[in-house]
Amino acid sequence: MKDLNGKFAIVTGGGKGIGRAIVERFLNENAAGVAILDWDGELAKKTALELDPIGKKVIAFKCDVAKSEAVEEAVNGVYEAFGRVDILVNNAGIIRDRIFHHMTDDEWYSVINVNLNGIYNLCKFIVPKMRDQESGSIINISSTSAMGNPGQANYSATKAGMMGFTRTLAKELGRKNVRMNCVAPGYIDTEMMRSIGEEKLRAAIARHPMNRLGTPDELAAVVTFLASDDASWVTGQTIFTCGGTTTD
Repeated sequence: MKDLNGKFAIVTGGGKGIGRAIVERFLNENAAGVAILDWDGELAKKTALELDPIGKKVIAFKCDVAKSEAVEEAVNGVYEAFGRVDILVNNAGIIRDRIFHHMTDDEWYSVINVNLNGIYNLCKFIVPKMRDQESGSIINISSTSAMGNPGQANYSATKAGMMGFTRTLAKELGRKNVRMNCVAPGYIDTEMMRSIGEEKLRAAIARHPMNRLGTPDELAAVVTFLASDDASWVTGQTIFTCGGTTTD
């Protein structure tokens, strides 16, 4: 696979879990620089220091992606440091699971604001610059929950919306050589996943024909492919990276 030599990236939610695995994989593939944007600024700085002790390739910004002003400030900081952005990974996301008739307004809107409005906010400030440079790859982390999942009306709506957003912008940006794709993981072995409890975890594993959870590294490999020039003819797609999970 062609590596990411000379490319600069932003990874939202890059402080831990899937996001951290993506940052690490980008570094292993010779990315010129990676910016971590995370609501937990201290965690972002800690991760950046662990992955790049010299501090030349990884930078960290505290950023709530749901807030346009915070995103604009962080993105401006990235451009000051790197001069350009070639790859954007919209990974930041939250869950607030509850059966719909018990779901509160806060549980609905907080998920919508982070998961869906968050990618709008990032793209609002980065897409025009990618259009100007006539290159770029944007990867949005969706989910198999986009197909519907009990207790996740809020989360499923955001992940399905992300797919439509991706297909639309791929059509708008293709002539400018800017690609946009989705990766839709099944259950990945992260801290957030394990927080659902042992019983639900066993049930989740049972839904996978491969009879295990995926790893953050396995997802990061797919994201890295889409970020690389090897995927130069791939845009507007959703790649289900889910170990064969039933998605109907």
